[in-house]
Amino acid sequence: MKIKLVLSAILLFSFHNYYAQETIVKDSSRTQAIDLTKQKDNEKELLEQQLKQQKQALKQQEAAAEKIEQAEKEAKKAEKEQDKLEKEKKKFEKEQRRIKNAQEDVEKYQNRIEKETKNLEKMQAKYEKAKSKGKLSPVEIEKGNVDITKQQLKIKEAQEDLEKAQKKLNKLN
Repeated sequence: MKIKLVLSAILLFSFHNYYAQETIVKDSSRTQAIDLTKQKDNEKELLEQQLKQQKQALKQQEAAAEKIEQAEKEAKKAEKEQDKLEKEKKKFEKEQRRIKNAQEDVEKYQNRIEKETKNLEKMQAKYEKAKSKGKLSPVEIEKGNVDITKQQLKIKEAQEDLEKAQKKLNKLN
């Protein structure tokens, strides 16, 4: 029985030692050094993260500035294109006005020639009628011939003006 008791005590004592909590003796200087290195590592990581964030923010700002600059360039280009189109439109309108004026000149000279020709025909008819009746003196006959010649010169000048106007119109077209 003593053996049982001794063995039980030994068994109890061994279980007690086996399940007992281990106490770790910490070295305070060593833990402080570890804490300092951990703290330095943490600070280093924080600084690296801040640096990365700053670089990323800088890149975003540069990208935004570049987009703004590109948009400004496109706006200037569009404005230049608009100005160019307006100039071309004005040039086209001016050319159309010139053509219209040239056509009006041609019509005006044609009408003038018709009018002067009718006047010449009336003068000649009146002159021939008076001449056939024998009412004209030699001075009046000469005066009639001069008037007819003047009218013929007016017609020639109008024809020259018409030719010039037609050349100008052809040149514009």
